[in-house]
Amino acid sequence: MNQTPNKSAIPAPSNSHDISTKREVSPSSSGMLHQNDEQFQAVMLAGVSRTFALTIPRLPEKLRKVVSNAYLLCRTIDTIEDEPGISTSEKKTLSHLFLKILESEHNPGDLSSKLSPLLSHHTIPAEHELIQKLPRVISITRSFDQPQQQALIRCVRIMAEGMIYFQEHASAQGLKNQQELDKYCYYVAGVVGEMLTELFCHYSQEIAQHRKVLFDLSGSFGQGLQMTNILKDIWDDQKRGVCWLPQKLFQQKGLSLTDISSFTGKKDYQAALKELIGIAHGHLENALNYTLLIPPHEKGIREFCLWALGMAMLTLRKINRNPGFTEASQVKISRNSVKATVIISGLCVSRDKLLNLLFDLLAKGLPKANNVDFTKG
Repeated sequence: MNQTPNKSAIPAPSNSHDISTKREVSPSSSGMLHQNDEQFQAVMLAGVSRTFALTIPRLPEKLRKVVSNAYLLCRTIDTIEDEPGISTSEKKTLSHLFLKILESEHNPGDLSSKLSPLLSHHTIPAEHELIQKLPRVISITRSFDQPQQQALIRCVRIMAEGMIYFQEHASAQGLKNQQELDKYCYYVAGVVGEMLTELFCHYSQEIAQHRKVLFDLSGSFGQGLQMTNILKDIWDDQKRGVCWLPQKLFQQKGLSLTDISSFTGKKDYQAALKELIGIAHGHLENALNYTLLIPPHEKGIREFCLWALGMAMLTLRKINRNPGFTEASQVKISRNSVKATVIISGLCVSRDKLLNLLFDLLAKGLPKANNVDFTKG
């Protein structure tokens, strides 16, 4: 879906690219055949996602390989979705073939051979490389045990279903209402949170004791991150002819999303934007609650969560202070803010009271929506 904002759901620092922003970087093929699976996936990941290439190494060793592989599988669906030269019907066919390959011993080379010739220059070199190397990626997927494979396949299946649905519903007029926005956020981010929860619980019986609550919060965590990206990327998306804002909210204020560029300075527009900030804020509060359910000694998993949460909260603060912004660069966080997030997360990672205090400080001045069920992402 070439209209979609990124599935990363993690806001990016200014002067850099967020997870799904296209990068003109391709992993080097030289020596790739001699790399072990972890090295191979690290190279592939660095080509398509600088952010996950930094955060995944924070995870415990037993999780790094499967989470890296999960991201590469999701990125494959994203590559199919984003390629403007492929028709909607072809995307459905290719997505179904991908699922068939994941769910059986079907030859993954079949997808590579069908998809590679269809990719244009709009698809970055790193994604061309990913599709060409898909047989090796899937061979790694097949090396995992059954619960891990099932978690990955479920995520890809639901994400593919969402791609097909929103190929037919996305437009420059926005989504119909908040429920449609919730659905979109679930398909591209909430389901990833559910997959990660399954993998975390599989890794640790101590974490698995909280599985139900974590699973309930994981979709909300994903929605908070994705809504932050949607708000940050309003104008980039508009240039590509798509809008992910809920029509009904703006219509209630007498505004049409087809004319969005003409009323950024209007109080009603900014009030609607702040309502969405409030909803994202509520979901990010759940993200903190999710993180605090991870045992304090699991510092790597906590840092993996905290980096995303901290950057999202900083981005929301910038949007809230400047609701009339007209370019994403005006509300992207700086590299220094990213460094501070990393350092502070490391210092406070096991101290729940301090993490709650830091969240409250970041949330100061942010609106929070009323009458919203934040337990459902």
